[in-house]
Amino acid sequence: MKIKIPSIFKNIYFIIFFLFTIWMLFFDSNSWLVHRELNAKIDKLENQKEFYNKGINLDKEKLTKMKTDSGLEEYAREKLYMKKEDEEIFIIAFDTLNE
Repeated sequence: MKIKIPSIFKNIYFIIFFLFTIWMLFFDSNSWLVHRELNAKIDKLENQKEFYNKGINLDKEKLTKMKTDSGLEEYAREKLYMKKEDEEIFIIAFDTLNE
């Protein structure tokens, strides 16, 4: 029994084109697989860039708020537990353990 090979697979141009395509998709240094990995890294880095830019914008807002007297006083009272001379501060700490 003889297997009949279609004539397109006997064509030298088709064979060269097919081998070239396989080589470029998988084996070349600029292959599709390498580009896919690099695009995934680019997406990851762009997401990190957005995250850090949001953090920078929040910090800028806090700095502009702290440049005012009321913002500076609010920060000193809430974060540093500072008080005026005639005030008393009571810090209430909640116990998270249920006994």
